[in-house]
Amino acid sequence: MDRTRALERLATFLDDRVSLARLGKAAMRKVFPDHWSFLLGEIALYSFIVLLLTGTFLTFWFKPSMLPVTYDGSYGPLQGAEMSEAYESTLQISFDVRGGLLMRQTHHWAANLFVAAILFHMLRIFFTGAFRKPREVNWVIGVTLLLVSMIEGFTGYSLPDDLLSGTGLAFVHGLLLSIPVVGTYVTFFVFGGEFPGDALIPRLYGVHILLLPALILALITVHLALVVYQKHTQYPGPGRTDKNVVGYPVMPVYAAKSGGFFFTVFGALILLGGFLQINPIWVYGPYNPSQVGAGTQPDWYLGFVEGALRIMPNWETRVAGYTISWNVFVPGFGLMLLLALVLGLYPFIERWVTGDHREHHVLDRPRNQPTRTAFGVAGITAYILFLIGGGNDIIAKTFNIAINDITWFLRIFIFVGPVIAFLVTKRICIGLQRRDAEQVVEGAESGIIVRSPEGAYTDLHVPLSRARAYTAMAHRRQVPLPRTPPTDQHLVPVPQQRRRRLRERASWFYFGDVIQKPTREQLEAAARHREPQPKQRELEPERSEGDRSE
Repeated sequence: MDRTRALERLATFLDDRVSLARLGKAAMRKVFPDHWSFLLGEIALYSFIVLLLTGTFLTFWFKPSMLPVTYDGSYGPLQGAEMSEAYESTLQISFDVRGGLLMRQTHHWAANLFVAAILFHMLRIFFTGAFRKPREVNWVIGVTLLLVSMIEGFTGYSLPDDLLSGTGLAFVHGLLLSIPVVGTYVTFFVFGGEFPGDALIPRLYGVHILLLPALILALITVHLALVVYQKHTQYPGPGRTDKNVVGYPVMPVYAAKSGGFFFTVFGALILLGGFLQINPIWVYGPYNPSQVGAGTQPDWYLGFVEGALRIMPNWETRVAGYTISWNVFVPGFGLMLLLALVLGLYPFIERWVTGDHREHHVLDRPRNQPTRTAFGVAGITAYILFLIGGGNDIIAKTFNIAINDITWFLRIFIFVGPVIAFLVTKRICIGLQRRDAEQVVEGAESGIIVRSPEGAYTDLHVPLSRARAYTAMAHRRQVPLPRTPPTDQHLVPVPQQRRRRLRERASWFYFGDVIQKPTREQLEAAARHREPQPKQRELEPERSEGDRSE
């Protein structure tokens, strides 16, 4: 009883000062839509929580020092070997600390899942148009979060000072040296002198456990705050508009589901860390600048940079006594900068091209935005090709193919492949649009063919269900900007003519060949001419052919 009264007094104290009851009621009744793809963002959040928990455990035993020591631990093959304190402490965590190897591997798996979840979450946002007004700022935050998480992952797997991570640091050393004019100065500043030096691991450790996690936590906090403030997007469907949210409240439904999903992700990461080996540093050995491990590869999310570097031709320029290594600088810094600019500016570019300044809370179906979807698939194709380039040596050995043939194939196909992917994807989307328009007007094929008394065969169609027809018709019409003449009615040149022409051409490129949804007149005409079929039911989208009764 005393405890209950104490809690009541505490709740009253807080409510009198910060209106806790009013804020709590609004938060608990906040409605969120329900769809499996929305779980991608939750996976990223829960993976980050696991990273914080396992990372805190690892900090108790890891020694961020490059001082040389002689190993005298439990792992026999490295007994008496010279190594750094960082590598020795990592071996100690793996073999001598109870649960240390489990925590190390769970931490590594969580890092991979964190970046993967962010990437797929952003792909979902891109293909469904969730970045449109008023969510452009949140999209930029997501792009920043993706890039920071990649850097955070790199600093993390560089800390053990093993041969694999040391090779990655040598790769970064070469990238920094390729910066025109100031590359040498930047390299000495980062590494504290000549490579590898003895200052980098302590510096990376501070960045990895303090600076970048704090930045990621701040970005996640702002991102979630904007999601709550701007309300969550939802997929098109009956009753769903830009002015409402159809879903479940936080309490008790959404909180219970999210809590259960957190423990599911947590358990899955523990199982991965316990049963699937990852980053066995004792196999690689301590870092030695004179050695490079065979088949050395970075983590998958940075493999595209490695691939771009491997397929880049040997282009160098000597200007005023300085050698500019374009073959290193362009695929390294240039590709990352291009990725950041294209992703960050795309919402504003699309808004300028389409002239759409309305607020959007209902998502697009990817088929209804053929050009945007095609751009996304083209980008994925380029990423996969770069990733293949990063493993060209392993592919050559596995499939017994000359590595030069792989390199030249990728040098050509990195330009051809995305174009092919763009054209094919756009045609597929337009075909799906055409099918949706035909099914709304004529109905869906029933698979039943009827022969008339005159001997003619007719393929019967059944009308779509209201839910399916609504989903197919929920998007707005996408009409390209009208072409304006170069002069007005008084033959005076139109101001900003080049800019207007560029925007008109881009608009026609986006929407010139899309299939417009049927008009109201077309739907009414189709309803008048459709023969009544009282014995046929509406086609329900969620039921398969095998579920229908005869």
